[in-house]
This record gives sequence, structure tokens and C-alpha cells, in this order.
Amino acid sequence: MNAIGLAQIAVVLTAVVVAAVPLGAFIARVLAGERTWLTPALSPVERAFYKLSGVDPAREQSWLAYAMAVLAFGLVGFVSLYALQRLQNMLPLDPQGFDGVPPDLAFNTSVSFVTNTNWQNYSGETMMSHLVQMLGLTVHNFVSAATGLAMAFALARGFSRTQSPTIGNFWVDLTRSTLYVLLPLSIIVALALVAMGVPQTLRGSVEATTLEGAAQIVSIGPVASQEAIKELGTNGGGFFNANSSHPFESPNAWSNMLEIWALLVIPFAAAFAFGRAVLDVRQGRAIAVTMLIVLAGGVLVAYWAEANGNPLLTSIGVDPSPGNMEGKEVRFGVAASALFAAATTGTSCGAVNAMHDSFMPLGGLVPLFNMLMGSIAPGGVGAGLYGFLVLAVIAVFVAGLMVGRTPEYLGKKIETREMKLAMLAVLIYPLCVLGFSAASALLPSALASLNNAGPHGLSEILYAFASTTDNNGSAFAGLSGNTPWYNATLGVAMTLGRFAFVIPVLALAGSFAAKKKAPASSGTFPTHGPLFVGLLIGVIVILYLLQYFPALALGPVVEHLLLDAGKTF
Repeated sequence: MNAIGLAQIAVVLTAVVVAAVPLGAFIARVLAGERTWLTPALSPVERAFYKLSGVDPAREQSWLAYAMAVLAFGLVGFVSLYALQRLQNMLPLDPQGFDGVPPDLAFNTSVSFVTNTNWQNYSGETMMSHLVQMLGLTVHNFVSAATGLAMAFALARGFSRTQSPTIGNFWVDLTRSTLYVLLPLSIIVALALVAMGVPQTLRGSVEATTLEGAAQIVSIGPVASQEAIKELGTNGGGFFNANSSHPFESPNAWSNMLEIWALLVIPFAAAFAFGRAVLDVRQGRAIAVTMLIVLAGGVLVAYWAEANGNPLLTSIGVDPSPGNMEGKEVRFGVAASALFAAATTGTSCGAVNAMHDSFMPLGGLVPLFNMLMGSIAPGGVGAGLYGFLVLAVIAVFVAGLMVGRTPEYLGKKIETREMKLAMLAVLIYPLCVLGFSAASALLPSALASLNNAGPHGLSEILYAFASTTDNNGSAFAGLSGNTPWYNATLGVAMTLGRFAFVIPVLALAGSFAAKKKAPASSGTFPTHGPLFVGLLIGVIVILYLLQYFPALALGPVVEHLLLDAGKTF
């Protein structure tokens, strides 16, 4: 670790926070239906969408109607994207002429993009046409992220309203999140990426002559536009199989810093927007600070682990000063790679600029543990906020037990129903991750997909199901996931990780919205100061370590101890 690397990390995180504060204020105004500087240009478009779809923006929904709208929208998105992939070879305007995608892979990819996971068991440049990438994948990059933001503010309304039977209108929230937040930001970031050298064209490929004089076909396409929403929407599906380590997706250190900024800025902004939505900016600030502490801690651990290099190579005389550069791009270096890894798994993005499978055991433990926590620091677009609020409810309940008082959060009493819903939500992840990982560790056909045996092989399996259940999408590349078993089980994990989690969350929103708001008293536990931040961090660490420590001990922890002893499995 050195001062330059730490400065790079500090500059990016500072830029994120500086931009997130005003962006959070803007998001709060958009989702409250208030006038913004974009209203004159975009409100006619918004009204046209409502008219075409038959939506009455003034008519709000109960939590159950809101949840049914989310599920219906997800189902329609899945069916249409599946059909696009299967019929790919029959579509017009296709310069590549790719065959239709096989059924199990089309199922996996459809679920992946509908749930904002963007797990990729395919190579984009050799299997997905430009039309499918733009009409199918990129569209879902927008609307799946907008769905997450909509659900987060449905929960925020549950805390801000008193005895209300409704929590908003999903179709209005979806439209406004896409039109006013994601689309303008994506245009700006895409243009910046084009200026930095990222391709944006409808051509399928170009022929280049190498320095040796050989002809080479180089795949290109509308990369910048997908790259922008991939990061801003915390999606992660790369246009190329190598993702953001590909020079066409991120040509240099500046584009790398921009992409890290893009994948972090909206999740942090959502926390600040929450404070404004509940009319107490201190609440949003406390959540943002907690997110930043957890994220920064993970970045520093990953940077330290990678900067120390591989002890096996050091023991045979290899200079450890560059750090562990296996699987990393020289143009980024160790510090920026560690920051990207922690940021992309601290959000539910899944984009990568280095191969996490090549990280040192403790370096790889950071992105793995980030996802096992549910990618809540700062989390995906909207998804991080509602995941964090569920943990805040649990933390306040624990605090109430400690002092013998009925727990309250933002004036809403937390009773048996709310705790059941919160625990139901947080238990979805370990059920999927540990259950599917255990089955895969016993099934010979699943074990055949591993590139490594022993602890690292177990880490590859754990990482895959953590990534998909958490709707992240990154991977330990040593696992070959394009098999019927993994396409099916990872698809089920993605579905449960998204929809089985958000239904209890929306039920929580409805339950809180229907409650009276109790006035604060001298005995009210403050949820905006350092004590609450410390309590939140404690609950996060204890809750997830208790759930996953045995599995982690058998994977990256054992691998680290073996390396320290000069051994490999």
C-alpha cells in the first residue's frame, strides 16, 4: 500500500459523496412529483407515457397492488427477453448473424437482466446481436434499476406517512426514475466515455492489421451507451466477456475512475434522498456514513491483501513490490482494482475491471463478503437503500430489547409483524446461498465445472450463488456456469434474491404506512448519530458473520492459512 494508491481511492470516494448530496435532493424531488429543472422538457413525455399505458398518476396503490405490479412487470420482461434471445437469428438489423440462444442459457440471461443481476454465462461479442443487446439487455438495465429505486421509495413513504392505505404508484415511480434520473445521467456518462475512447457504433466488427502484419477481426458495437447504464444502474453486464477490463469498455485510468464513480453515485444519493423523503436529512446522512465506513473498510482490506503480493512467489525470489498483479490490468494497478472490486460488490453491480478469481484469498474474501451481506454498502440502485432499511429495523429492535422499550424507527413502532417480515427478508439470502452451494459441492456434474479444487473451488461455488442471490452478477471466473445445472439453479437464486426479498419489504412499507407516527420523547433512541451508526455496523457484522462464518472458514480463510504456510491444495 502506498500514498498514491490511497489518494486514488480517497479522490474517487470524495467525488462520489460530493455529487451524491445534490443528486439525492434531486431524486427526492422527482419521486415526490415535485418540479425540477428537467420538468419543462420531460413532463410532456411523462404524460404521454401515462396516456399510452392507461395509467392514472394520481391513483396510488396499496402495498399488495404495488407488489403485484412489480411481479407482473418482471414476468412480462422475462417472457419478452427470452423470446428475443431465442428468435435472435430471425431478427432484422442484425449485422452479426448469430444463432438463437439455447433455452437454458436464454432462461438464465432473461432472469438475470430482469432482476438487475446481469450474471453472464455467455460472451457478448460472440453470442448476443446488437439488436438484442440494445432492445433487450440495455432496456432492462434501465427498467430493472428503476424498479429498485421505486421500491426503495415505496418503503420510504411507509416511514413518512401516517395511517395511509397506499405507498405510491409503481408505474409512476418506474417512469420517473427512468426518465428523470437514469436516462439523463446515462447520456452524460456515455458521451464522456466516447470522449475517452469507448466505441459507440452499430458496426459489428472491423478488420485490423497487427504489428506482426496479421489480419485480425475486432468486435465493436454500441459499447459506450451500454457501459454507462451498466454502471449507473448497478447492472454489470459487460458488452464484452472481459467486462470493464476490456480496453474498449474502459480504455484508461480516467475511464476507470469515471465508471467507479458512476456505479457508486446513485446508491449513495438514494440514502441522502431518503433523509429528505422522511423530512429529516440527518437520517439519510447516518445511513450514508454507515455505508461509507463499511465500503471503505472493505476497500482497505482488499488493497492491503493485493498489495502484499503472493507469498509463494515471494519465496522463490519474485519481487513483491508491484503487488499481486495476476488477473489485473497494468493500466489500472492494484489500488484501483481493489477499489473497483469492493465498489462493484458493495453495490449490486457486478462489473469487474480485474478477475476476482485471481485475487489473494483475503482480497477475494472482501467482494465475497460484500455480496453475502446483500451488497448494502452502498447497495444497488434503490436495492441498497431498502436492504439497509431492513437492517435498520432489526438494529432498532435489538436496541429496544437492550433497554426494555418498544422499539421505534422514525416514529413507527416495530412490533411482531414487522420483525417477522424483516427476518423473512434477510433469511432468503443464506437459504439460497448455502443451500444451493451445498448441493453443488455434492453433485459430480456441478463439481466438474470447477477450475480449482479444495478451498478455492468452494469459494468459486459460494461466490456464484452469493452473486446471483444478491443480484450482483460478478463471478469467480474459475467456475464454468454455462451448464444446465448452473443455468437453472443460478436463475432460481436470482429470482428468489430479488422477488422473495422485495415482497416482505413492500409488506413492511404497507405496515408502516398504516401506523400512526409517535412523537419523539426523551426515551426515544436517536437514529441519526454516531451511536446508531455503530449499532448498525455491529448488527451487520454479527448477523452476517454468524450466518456465513463456517462456509468462509472452509473457503478463503483456509486458503489464506495454507498460503501463509507455503502450501497449496
